[in-house]
Order: sequence, then C-alpha cells, then structure tokens
Amino acid sequence: MKNVTLKVEGMSCGHCVNSIEGALKTIGASGKVDLSGGTVAVAYDESQLTITAIKEAIEEQGYDVV
Repeated sequence: MKNVTLKVEGMSCGHCVNSIEGALKTIGASGKVDLSGGTVAVAYDESQLTITAIKEAIEEQGYDVV
C-alpha cells in the first residue's frame, strides 16, 4: 500500500467528507479527509490505481486537487 496526502480545495462540511471518501472507496482506495487542513490522506495499491485516477475521482466530485 502506498500513502499520499493531497491538498484539496473546496471542502467545507460533512457532505464534502462523505463525497470524497465515498468516491475513493468506489475506486478501491481509502481516504481520510482533514477539513481544517484542507487535505486528504489516501492509501492505495499502486498495482491497481494511479495517482491520476485518484485525483480524477476527487475532481469528479467537484473539488480541486492542487
């Protein structure tokens, strides 16, 4: 498992947390959102997912990965 922390803009509430963590779960990653820090800690299997796919999953929910 690889761990990465992404800076994500536009998160402000529990719905944001659920949207992002749910999207990551759907693609086979696990995520932990830190609203106050504006980050998402992601754990994923490098043989199954790319960082690009993870960023796209978050951006499809309406957030900006910076």
